[in-house]
Amino acid sequence: MVYAKWAIIVVFWATVGAILHYALPQHDIVRIVNTYEERQDLNDWTRMFWSEPEDQSTNLSSRDVQFIQAVRANGKPIVYRNEDTGWGWPPYFKFDTANLYTEANDAISSKDDPEWVVVTHYGWRNEFLSIFPNAISIKHVEGPDVRIIPWFNIVFLTVFFGLVWAIWVRWRRFREARIDPLLEQAEDGLYAVGDAIEERRSGLRRWWEGRKSK
Repeated sequence: MVYAKWAIIVVFWATVGAILHYALPQHDIVRIVNTYEERQDLNDWTRMFWSEPEDQSTNLSSRDVQFIQAVRANGKPIVYRNEDTGWGWPPYFKFDTANLYTEANDAISSKDDPEWVVVTHYGWRNEFLSIFPNAISIKHVEGPDVRIIPWFNIVFLTVFFGLVWAIWVRWRRFREARIDPLLEQAEDGLYAVGDAIEERRSGLRRWWEGRKSK
């Protein structure tokens, strides 16, 4: 029972961690090398990783998606999609896909004359599943060594875990004051029933042995 309890707890918090890691903003310092538009198939099992800003998107099997190709300071490539989130999840309320596409084209630079930008995005990149992080904004920086402090994530996670702690403390107090006494009473009742059954068995055993001795 203890193992099952801890397994549920681990699975629950792993799921919460994965959702937060996917939805919270991340920042990459990159050099944009190209932008393009490509038709993408929306498979049923990967549709959750694509934005659905319009109701019609749920009925489409494919659609045109804008992409931004970039290279990190260590030379590793990264590809972002550029889609509106609309009023959906995550709640970035992004409606400026066309403007961001223009900014990305304007920031294209070569290896000999690099122009570094911070791409704020959410989501994951997975080549096997063909999923891409969604770019939210582009900001020019002086170089690839600029330090980016994720203030929003720090504040959000502090408030989130503060709320979790407050809820847990109140739940523990409620359990100790209301639930644990009821469980103890139920346990005492079960012990009392067990003692009564055992006493009755002993009485019947003595009665039966008494009849046999006669």
